[in-house]
Amino acid sequence: MKLKAIALACCLVAPLMAGATDLVVATVNNGHMIEMQKLTKHFEQANPGIKVKWVTLEEGVLRQRVTTDVATKGGQFDVMTIGMYETPIWGKKGWLNELKPDAGYDVDDLLPAIRNGLSANGKLYAAPFYGESSMLMYRTDLASKAGIKFADRPTWEQVRDAAAKMHDPANGVYGICLRGKPGWGDNMAFITTMVNAFGGQWFDMNWKPQLESKPWKDAVNFYVDLLKKYGPPGSSSNSFNEILALYNEGKCAMWVDATIAASFITDPKQSKVADKVDFVQAPSAVTDKGANWLWAWALAIPAGSKNADAAQKFINWATSKDYVQLVAKEAGWGSVPTGTRKSTYLSREFRQAAKFGQAEQKAIFSANPNEPTLPKSPYVGVQYAAIPEFQAIGIAVGQQMSAALAGKTSVDDALKASQLAADREMRKAGYYK
Repeated sequence: MKLKAIALACCLVAPLMAGATDLVVATVNNGHMIEMQKLTKHFEQANPGIKVKWVTLEEGVLRQRVTTDVATKGGQFDVMTIGMYETPIWGKKGWLNELKPDAGYDVDDLLPAIRNGLSANGKLYAAPFYGESSMLMYRTDLASKAGIKFADRPTWEQVRDAAAKMHDPANGVYGICLRGKPGWGDNMAFITTMVNAFGGQWFDMNWKPQLESKPWKDAVNFYVDLLKKYGPPGSSSNSFNEILALYNEGKCAMWVDATIAASFITDPKQSKVADKVDFVQAPSAVTDKGANWLWAWALAIPAGSKNADAAQKFINWATSKDYVQLVAKEAGWGSVPTGTRKSTYLSREFRQAAKFGQAEQKAIFSANPNEPTLPKSPYVGVQYAAIPEFQAIGIAVGQQMSAALAGKTSVDDALKASQLAADREMRKAGYYK
């Protein structure tokens, strides 16, 4: 009888297993995404017919892989982690499925600037997993010792002076850490906001690249000089994750980067200086327009997915209010993904746990992708230009900026080569003759 029962059970289970859906999710190797992977068991328990498989990649590699897959409708991935740059462009091309969350999802709770940036023609094509702007994060103990008090939005000159006073390489502390690793979403995200603050732009109203203009020269010379004097060695290889590790080890006095970093550097389980950090807005120079970037890492369904219904279920779960509550319960309110929902910032528990919340919210609300620069610009996007050609241009320019930082070329030569590369791409695309 036992053997018969086992055989019957096997016969019943086999078809169920055969019908299980493997949902392949491509994502970036950032802290909040790693946390999502740990919590996926909750989704799988609620959806026993779906098994989530993860492809976790470094940011630049992820962008290459998902761009190739989505453009060819390859169907390698069912859910992709993409950003505010790709979403509207790919949505308009028909490369993404429109998202249609259920009523309980509360789309109106999404922050308007983030929701708009992930939409095209009034349709939502990606749901924000976390959103961010940028801000200055600094060591309160080192600032106090050096007699430095930061304004709510300091100038870059003031930041340089503070870096000089706090720079102490003999004791393993560098005055400032900034991105230098090449990539349109790596060093160029930061450098673009710096150029904005110095009064620059990527393209004028005739779509002519402006990379040899005075604001670009001023900003990039300032950036290279600042990191050479007061940055850690090897800055040309550092992006978000590398600097996060340095900061958590207590090696950076200041860091201007994504607001999302705040939840990691204030976490005593990760950071040796968790109780010694504070936050102000990203620095200004000629203007504060475009000094704070605006970004969201979001989840989207490529048109090539054969499991679109299961993908929609997963996205509903991972970007919901309930998911925020789940992270709060499992890891604490200071670790929840932020920058996406109004309800998170209204939460009393979040405000008590996240001392960075107010500065982060202010930064996100101050960013205006529709008017990102002091001179009028033809493009949308603060730290990028939302045109298909920007990815190639940003990568080429990022390599030149990293080379200038590493001392392999001069700033002037790097900007000249960048201007030529940008001009070639824009002519090829037919923006002008």
